[in-house]
Amino acid sequence: MGAAAGRLAVVAGSSLLDRPRPTAAHAALWTQRHDADGFLLAHRIDHRANARGWAEAGCDRVLAISSVGGLRPELGPGTHLAPDDFIALGPIESAFDDARAHLVPGFEPDWRRRVVEAWSCSGAKLVDGGVYWQTRGPRLETPAEIRLIAEHAHVVGMTLASEAVACAELGLAYAAICVVDNLANGVSGRRLSIAELEAGRAANEAELVRALDAAVVELGQSK
Repeated sequence: MGAAAGRLAVVAGSSLLDRPRPTAAHAALWTQRHDADGFLLAHRIDHRANARGWAEAGCDRVLAISSVGGLRPELGPGTHLAPDDFIALGPIESAFDDARAHLVPGFEPDWRRRVVEAWSCSGAKLVDGGVYWQTRGPRLETPAEIRLIAEHAHVVGMTLASEAVACAELGLAYAAICVVDNLANGVSGRRLSIAELEAGRAANEAELVRALDAAVVELGQSK
């Protein structure tokens, strides 16, 4: 990625529902993707509207934080992972009705590299690379679905692929940090409970907030 003259947008997920904007000196434009007069379910988020808002506010790069389920036993609660690819087999609508819709999707490589460097420098343990599988939600996945998904991906969530495509269509560099709040249903050998998911999310919050605040100091600066 070349010289960045615009603002940084940070978009947070369900792992940071009650978190205010970062406290770092170079604070970014802060968005809670699930916050719209109450909790907005993942499949109802208007990713294109969010991306337009970031572009209109002068942002040129987006750091996405996402709560995910780990698809491998070694990717347990507390793992931070920067995905380098995604799978989304369901439909993702385009903002365009012409050939511009045929974009090549993905995480912007140079911006993703910068995010990985900043996150690693924060002291957080980060897995650099992995595949994010997007499901539609709002329900979680069955153990049989997870067994199929785990053959092809490392973490599972409900938002990042759609968000990445919406940003790419507007020329916004996009990269993500996934925070594993729980092993996906059945990976641990037992059925996942909502209580387990919520407990993992609560346990992860302090480290996530610390890493995010440290990374935003670096990533909020134009380079």
